[in-house]
Amino acid sequence: MAPRSRVALAAVVGGTAVMAQQPGTMQAEVHPRLAIQECDPNSGCQYQEKSLTIDANWRWANVAGKNCYLNTDEWDQSFCPDGETCARQCGIEGANYESTYGVSSSWDSVNLKFVTKTQYSNNYGSRLYLMEDDDTYKMFKLLNKEFTFTVDASQLTCGLNGALYFVEMDAKGDMSATNTAGAKYGTGYCDAQCPHDVKWIKGSANSRNWNNTAVPPVGHYGCCCAEMDLWEANSRATAYTPHPCQNSGSIKCEGTTCGDTLIGQRYDGVCDKDGCDYNNYRMGEKNFYGKGAQFQINTEKPVTVVTQFITDNGQDNGNLVEVKRIFLQDGKVIENSVASILGDAKNSITDDFCSVQKNMFGDTNDFARKGGLKQMGEAMDRGMVLVISLWDDTQVNMLWLDSTYPTNVPSSTPGVSRGPCAGGESSKPAFLRSTFPDSSVRFSGIKYGPIGSTYNSQRRLEAEEEAAANFV
Repeated sequence: MAPRSRVALAAVVGGTAVMAQQPGTMQAEVHPRLAIQECDPNSGCQYQEKSLTIDANWRWANVAGKNCYLNTDEWDQSFCPDGETCARQCGIEGANYESTYGVSSSWDSVNLKFVTKTQYSNNYGSRLYLMEDDDTYKMFKLLNKEFTFTVDASQLTCGLNGALYFVEMDAKGDMSATNTAGAKYGTGYCDAQCPHDVKWIKGSANSRNWNNTAVPPVGHYGCCCAEMDLWEANSRATAYTPHPCQNSGSIKCEGTTCGDTLIGQRYDGVCDKDGCDYNNYRMGEKNFYGKGAQFQINTEKPVTVVTQFITDNGQDNGNLVEVKRIFLQDGKVIENSVASILGDAKNSITDDFCSVQKNMFGDTNDFARKGGLKQMGEAMDRGMVLVISLWDDTQVNMLWLDSTYPTNVPSSTPGVSRGPCAGGESSKPAFLRSTFPDSSVRFSGIKYGPIGSTYNSQRRLEAEEEAAANFV
């Protein structure tokens, strides 16, 4: 269960969060480089030089230097009398990635800093997308394949989330006549929460019925699409979670279609907002993942994470039937912990695992209602965009990941205890931003290919080290 929105952490520029959909003229956009590897079981892994772009919500939008979105969290009506006019008039600028947003990359790694202070503003977190080329997101199709990365979450305390996941965004970022910025400028975001705080949706400002008193501010529309969370974690807890949706691609939603929790429609929308999560702590293994040598996965050190997408026929055209997790640390292959709380040896996500888990925890099985792994696999077959982010949670303080949630139920209730964090004030964004501003997460060594091709080969490791030394 992940009742949150990842768009809450927009940068504050000149005292206001600003964002738009036409290319601006005041700051050039230069994407940070990031090398990834495509692997083959016979020939090994080959580097591909790609790049990253930051989401449009973090960018300055203006008309001749004047903000389109004011420091009162309201739209400037002189530029934005309606959503389409606003999108046509406002220009979205390029990003100073490191100095403004705390994002830096080197060879095959990217580092995301939590708080970045400038002369005029503070920025909190970031959300990045992997590019195929300068104007197009890279689309991953991972059925019958595996995806591997290394993460250093040692600097992430309770309440923070360094995430790596896939969403079914449009490859061009919903480029249109009113969105000529497109993927180059990080437009087109969607996820299974159908977030309403996305400021620009399908080439229009989300200004209708804009509520600037909400935290974060929200508009009338949301944007929904399938989401596969490979990694949501800090140094104390981790989870991976498929979220299928009934729609193909992304849709601009309103009313019941969005499935808004606050008006009692969470399970009436098109997307499975809870998902089917595999959180090791929640599954009963409290000594598997955490800080220190007493844990099987010691988050004081980097860990390599392998996720395998198993199909029913062992082919790329099969139906998704299992999502398997493997870890590598200190030269050892570590199998995922078993779900001991369920009373058996399950250690991966299957439809059966999800059914048993939901039944034991008393959760609504919206995962099955929305089509389960088969529906998730269909989205993966169409292609999904890689997202890397660092965020805090202005809605429920990340309790759904690392603490007791819901808070009105005893922690001894099966499924309620999700991590060892105390919650309370220490997990609230205001406390985290003032107390742990230097928190960060680093992702590196991204690889993908047929199952068994991305890890556990000494020859491959030696080849990678040689290539890294020669990489320019």
